[in-house]
Amino acid sequence: MNRMKLFFTLATAVLCMTACGNGGDETKKTEDALDAWKADSAALRVAVMPTIDCLPLFVAEEEGMFERQGVSVSLYPYQAQMDCDTAIKSGWVDAMVTDLVRVERMKSQGMSLRCLTATDLQWQLLAGKHAKIKRLKQLENKMIAMTRYSATAMLADVLVDSASVTDEHVFRIQVNDLSVRLQMLETETMDAMFLPEPQATVARQMGAELLYDTQWNNVCMGVLVASEASQADTLRHRLTEGMLKAYSEACDTINSRGVRYYSKLLSRKCGLKDGVADSLPADLHFHGVRQPRPEDISKAASWLNK
Repeated sequence: MNRMKLFFTLATAVLCMTACGNGGDETKKTEDALDAWKADSAALRVAVMPTIDCLPLFVAEEEGMFERQGVSVSLYPYQAQMDCDTAIKSGWVDAMVTDLVRVERMKSQGMSLRCLTATDLQWQLLAGKHAKIKRLKQLENKMIAMTRYSATAMLADVLVDSASVTDEHVFRIQVNDLSVRLQMLETETMDAMFLPEPQATVARQMGAELLYDTQWNNVCMGVLVASEASQADTLRHRLTEGMLKAYSEACDTINSRGVRYYSKLLSRKCGLKDGVADSLPADLHFHGVRQPRPEDISKAASWLNK
């Protein structure tokens, strides 16, 4: 769907809602969102998550690095990867932060995506203290929160296989919203879950047991992708190149200053309580712009095709 068509589709939806008399707050919110989308017509729109791999984008926005590159970039925050998928499929955003499993699946469904850079997304499998799980073998008859057709679903399968646990006896529960996952850990309604940083730090502060970390076996599934349709537009291609230069500058700046320097920014962007960001691992490193490794792409594609 081209951008003009999308605008008229959204405008029609707003008018229909108003005409049906179901207006009120929801109609106002939709109208405001449409106005903001219209105002951003000359900007590159990027869907982001409240996760540590998005920190370079947050820093580039906060410190004017996009402007120094002469480009306009708007970050659109979401709480779930599936919402990012919907946004890029509909043309609401031009690019998104996601993982390779989701990218490979969208490609298999006919979506044309261009990998802009790998990101520093890490996943940890944590068990709530109430579950009394210390080893992967103890996941039998337990519930794990994850997202279907994502890196977390792939990792769940790999870990269950490695622990020689009966596959059908480990219950994968789809919980897409990261904040909801954390609430389920706090209320003891979920035994274990996959979380990225900084949510993993929050979970550890609640007494969660670390069962697995993608750093342990060097699994790198994070990626920033753009729709090929947006890249066919000369303006958006130029904006993308400028964004990547700003992204690289932000990575260097974070590595120089340390992640905890940006604790207030992370707290604001990720909805953290005071002090959480100051407890993040001090050795977190950002690798700048580079393409995903072939072995990681192969892992994602092989898991989807099995």
